[in-house]
Amino acid sequence: MTDTWDTIARLADRLDAHSNLPADQQRLLQALKIQEEAGEVAEAVIGATGQNRRKGHSHTWEDVQAEVCDVIITAMVTLKQLNPDAPVVFEQHMKGIAARDLAD
Repeated sequence: MTDTWDTIARLADRLDAHSNLPADQQRLLQALKIQEEAGEVAEAVIGATGQNRRKGHSHTWEDVQAEVCDVIITAMVTLKQLNPDAPVVFEQHMKGIAARDLAD
């Protein structure tokens, strides 16, 4: 099994290699991509619950799960593009969240 952060680094490198935009603009667009992916989660939830009368039940809860995974991956790639030490930044942030929200 491939290490998650290694895969994220490879994805970030691939995106950077295929972009002709300045690095600052590429990072900005990558951050906006998180919102685009979150919108796809919303679309999948609406489809899974059949709330669009025109489309009916157009998605499954497995589709929702896949879209949530896409949000997570996109956010991880964005963090990697913002900071080469993304795994450390994320781990430190998780420790802070745990200390704040899981403390007795």
